[in-house]
Amino acid sequence: MLRRPALIATASVATLLAVVPGASASAAPSAPAPAPPSSEEALPLPLLEPGESSDRLTVITSRTGNPRADGTYELTCGPVGGSHPAAEAACDRLERLGEGGKDPFAPMGEDRMCPQQYGGPATAHIKGTWRGKPVDTTFTRRNGCEIGRWRTMEPVLPTARS
Repeated sequence: MLRRPALIATASVATLLAVVPGASASAAPSAPAPAPPSSEEALPLPLLEPGESSDRLTVITSRTGNPRADGTYELTCGPVGGSHPAAEAACDRLERLGEGGKDPFAPMGEDRMCPQQYGGPATAHIKGTWRGKPVDTTFTRRNGCEIGRWRTMEPVLPTARS
């Protein structure tokens, strides 16, 4: 009974040696198995299927002053899709804002002087991946700079009423 497993193992090693160039019978059994990646090592990203995009965003808006604009929307670009009500215009806007390597999701600078103008309680959170980079940012309308930042992202974000 022990001959059969030994025969299968011998045949498997012989097949491997025939397929792998430069392999030798003496090296095959003693070659160590590759170590699994540690939790600190980055795993490679999965390959995208043809037509799939790495631009996938979830947009969550609330208290915009327009109940039809409040909610959670999915947005994919390249190809355009998702549940976003203005997906094509939103992807076009992101493309224009990202020209020259700019980051449309970058926060406002801390040292910036902003008009103390209140634009209402609207908030938006955008999370996902854009151009292969993670996105996790929040938009408000708490001062003049943030109002401008929000308006720059329209139609990715809905027009808010104060």
